[in-house]
Amino acid sequence: MREEKCRNVPVGFVSFPSTPTQPIHLQRIHNKRAQLPVLVTTQRRSNRKPIVVSTVQSVPSIYQATDERISNTSEWKALEEHAKNVISKTHLRDLVNDDKRSEKLWAEFDGCILDYSRQRVIPETMKLLFALAKKAKLEEKKEAMFRGYKINVTEDRSVLHTALRAPKGTQLYIDGVDIVDEVWQVLEKIRTFSDRVRNGQHVGVTGRPIKNFIAIGIGGSYLGPEFLHEALRTEKVASAAAGDRVLRFLSNVDPVDVKRATDKLNPEETMAIVVSKTFTTRETSINAKTIKDWLIYHLGDSAETIKKHMVACSTNLDKVVKFGIAPENMFPFWDWVGGRYSVCSAVGALPISLQYSFDVFERFLKGAHSMDTHFRYAPLEGNLPVLLGLLGVWNMSFLNYNARAIHPYSEALLRFPAHIQQLDMESNGKHVNIFGEVVDYPVGEIDFGEPGTNGQHSFFQLLHMGQVVPCDFIGFIESQNPVCEEGEPVSNHDELMANFFAQPDALAFGKTADEVRQEGKPEWLIPHMVFTGNRPSSCLLMPVLDAYVTGQLLALYEHRTAVQGFIWEINSFDQFGVELGKVLANKVRKQLNESRYFNKKISGFNHSTTKLLNRYMEGSVGCAFEHVFHYEDE
Repeated sequence: MREEKCRNVPVGFVSFPSTPTQPIHLQRIHNKRAQLPVLVTTQRRSNRKPIVVSTVQSVPSIYQATDERISNTSEWKALEEHAKNVISKTHLRDLVNDDKRSEKLWAEFDGCILDYSRQRVIPETMKLLFALAKKAKLEEKKEAMFRGYKINVTEDRSVLHTALRAPKGTQLYIDGVDIVDEVWQVLEKIRTFSDRVRNGQHVGVTGRPIKNFIAIGIGGSYLGPEFLHEALRTEKVASAAAGDRVLRFLSNVDPVDVKRATDKLNPEETMAIVVSKTFTTRETSINAKTIKDWLIYHLGDSAETIKKHMVACSTNLDKVVKFGIAPENMFPFWDWVGGRYSVCSAVGALPISLQYSFDVFERFLKGAHSMDTHFRYAPLEGNLPVLLGLLGVWNMSFLNYNARAIHPYSEALLRFPAHIQQLDMESNGKHVNIFGEVVDYPVGEIDFGEPGTNGQHSFFQLLHMGQVVPCDFIGFIESQNPVCEEGEPVSNHDELMANFFAQPDALAFGKTADEVRQEGKPEWLIPHMVFTGNRPSSCLLMPVLDAYVTGQLLALYEHRTAVQGFIWEINSFDQFGVELGKVLANKVRKQLNESRYFNKKISGFNHSTTKLLNRYMEGSVGCAFEHVFHYEDE
């Protein structure tokens, strides 16, 4: 009951003076943070008008070049010495058995528990990490993000995914525009549209109700919404709201994905949601055209078919209208929303609201906003995203662990590791800092994972006996689908959670040669059965995976990624690394067209690629187009 009360309390926003060009000082932030509970209570009782946060888009001084880089600071050097001279001489089996230490390595917020006592840290390590955070101006940088400074300096953009889940009525001005009001205009449009579709007011061209949805997008336009969909599929409230509706995702340009997305769906009852900011992404454009043709083939070539059965999330109205989608069926988002951070925008709101109702999606937004507020105002020492981010920096840059495994002990989170893989690796997979200089320290983990206990029977052999990979274990106190089997000692969920509690200890403690010997194993076999242990992990324990908690979890990991980028002095909000391969693919596409349909010899590639292309052409056939595309006609 305490937890539900906490979740239903509206969160207030703190007003700052409209002089954002001045750096934000730590003491000032601490003062405002201390006032937050009073502001929340006062707002609830007096129904005050929303508090205004005014800001301009500019790069704050904390992002301007300085002589000293983070890796040259005394705080960084102190951590290097600490790792070498202190932590290298410890073992987790000893550290975890220190009750006083373990008690200190624990944090909670709004039902979320973080136990990081199995990380290779001691309280002194955390003090050094907090000192590094202050040296890196972490407080100022995250405040700059919330205020709308253009901290994405390479693309000259603000980073405001947090504004996507700000409560209705909050005001945040960017260049004179209240962007939270704009966000809620789109959300209310989605609420109205999804209600009309769900209650049968908006029907298909043949008059049948729409109950199947195909979301067409790739990257952040796909992974975030799909993770959220899977998280909600078996949640009690969301499942009841979905009824017999079907939501599928089409991302890969592979035609097999089209077959899977449309298989056994009735076109008369199907709506396609095209998600593309510019409406020019090749994979999404081709898949959208393919689904359009599928609908026309079954329902007739008319403007009404597309109007009734296709909608778009985009910023390019001209392209959307040219494609045939009615302008009233376009739901916009903004350039200050990166793709991998866009699930709280129309990108996620539209498909999830159509499938589960806007009420369910709004509950998800409230959970994310709860974690946003915690991240913004909580002291570093108890701030969950900050703690996870600092531990990630510690493991990567000081202990030289170059990967991280994510183990959600809930099958409903089966797509969460894939979403975080994109979120983190696309954000922090960089080789230069924000000033354009090559970084001289490791950044950007390799992320992977699977739901427990599936992962245990897949790659845990390596985690226990191969290279060291820090792990995040995510568990839930309650199951979405409780099951009890007579004759079993515990419930199915308890069986699952027994593994959640056991695996972190197994990684930390390991098994010594003496312990194996006591089991009566022969001497020659003992080396093969020793577990070295000393393998770090964190445990997140949350109440139950509902829409609210899913929002908390998403925001927690988004902010974890930002914290690491802020400390490393890299830009976590651009992604130029995805472009080069696309450019080269354009050249290959042109060559395939000219060689297949105009008999031009393959040329202009290195020997290896030329040989592969020739073998591909020899063994494959193209399409018998009625009108063959010719690049010279463009």
